[in-house]
Amino acid sequence: MANANNHGHDEANHGSVKSYGIGFILSVILTVIPFYLVMNPSLPKDMTLLVIIAFAVIQIVVHLYYFLHLDGSKAARSSVTSFLFTALVIALLVGLSLWIMFSIHTSMMAK
Repeated sequence: MANANNHGHDEANHGSVKSYGIGFILSVILTVIPFYLVMNPSLPKDMTLLVIIAFAVIQIVVHLYYFLHLDGSKAARSSVTSFLFTALVIALLVGLSLWIMFSIHTSMMAK
């Protein structure tokens, strides 16, 4: 009889308490540093914005790796492919929608 707790998932895909702890600590650090930079402005505004964007991208990667277990392993390859396709569709949807709205705005303002 099959193990009732397995639910068809491979145990290698699930994280350990240590990996979840590392992901949580990294997420907190990657949140606190930009928050501190905003609350205590010590850098120019454009540099602060770049730091916030960089930390946001790093935090996305941390979440994908530690919490969603999207890595380069063969077991996660289909999940990574699905994620990348979804990200592409969302980027196209948002980007093209903004382009259309900007074009309509400039067309209406010309009259």
